[in-house]
Amino acid sequence: MRLVPTRLTAEELDLQSDVRSYLDQRLPVGSYPLGLGMAATADPQFSRDLGSKGWLGMSLPKEYGGGGRSAVERLIVVEELLARGAPVGYHWTADRQSGANIAQNGTEEQKRAFIPAIARGELCFAIGMSEPDSGSDLASIKTRASRVDGGWLLNGTKVWTSYAGGADYILTLVRTSDDRHHGLTQFIVDTKTEGMTISPIEFLDGTWELNEVVFVDVFVPDSCRLGEVGAGWSQNTSELALERGGVDRWMSCMSILTHWAALQVDPSAGGHAVFDLGSIVARLWAFRGMSLSIARMVDVGESPVTEAALVKEMATRFEQDCVRTVVKHLGRAPDLMSEDPYESLLARAVLVSPSWTIRGGTTEVLRSVVAKGIKA
Repeated sequence: MRLVPTRLTAEELDLQSDVRSYLDQRLPVGSYPLGLGMAATADPQFSRDLGSKGWLGMSLPKEYGGGGRSAVERLIVVEELLARGAPVGYHWTADRQSGANIAQNGTEEQKRAFIPAIARGELCFAIGMSEPDSGSDLASIKTRASRVDGGWLLNGTKVWTSYAGGADYILTLVRTSDDRHHGLTQFIVDTKTEGMTISPIEFLDGTWELNEVVFVDVFVPDSCRLGEVGAGWSQNTSELALERGGVDRWMSCMSILTHWAALQVDPSAGGHAVFDLGSIVARLWAFRGMSLSIARMVDVGESPVTEAALVKEMATRFEQDCVRTVVKHLGRAPDLMSEDPYESLLARAVLVSPSWTIRGGTTEVLRSVVAKGIKA
């Protein structure tokens, strides 16, 4: 495992400047509900606006309607969005990983059907992985697809499925044989299909973005199978490099940190607040360098699964440290109902931050991935 230091080129810095200028106009302070990184509200019009700028589906193939740009360029756009707590919920999953998965493993028909709409910000995808008795041990899932004439019948239950209630499609991983790893297959399931029940789950902070998804004899045509039968495990593992190594793993608190640093930390006064801010900034810079290096690896065709697992393991624990630090300097428990949107957001972070080291793979699982990757 090796993360090579890298910097943005002049052209990449120009893109960064363009995105900042656009967001200054499109998202003035106070005009939208602040989000905790990728756990932001869904604003379909904002997603379409980004699509019209060419800032969604950026790294998807140009011949299918994508931007044909690099993973680094996508990182630049995402970094600016998350720095402002922008409402990215509607397009998030499709832009981050479903589009890339379809581009890599989909049929010609699937690529032409989904990629242009993803790049325009017109489709919302959810990912169906976790199950009631299969959280981080994904290979133990029990939801099954059985062959029938013309397609498959899906039966089983998925849980903690983000944005499923508003999604157009769920890209779900199911069992097609009893082989632990080679018996898994991915399907693109239309959420309007008969037999599906999507029930929202109230999270600790009062939001309803998580869902339980129940499949009862849900018919899915074989044309909606993504990749070969039994290839789901390897496809899903490749997706995790995109899910775990990005800037979203260390930018959940960025709006809170920026507000705290600007209004509550006086560099001339010194003391513990300045020390803590310096420590946070140093670690943020290190994580940014790691995510940027991983994006460069993706751009040259590598699959940095081990490196991405390392970023996720370290960065999500760092995010939890950030929440504790800001609360310490506030000197009291933040109020979820506060009229100050930043204090309310901090209160949400206190409630949900324990989940940050669970979603996308627990700390224990990630350490196992890193250890195996180093040994290999």
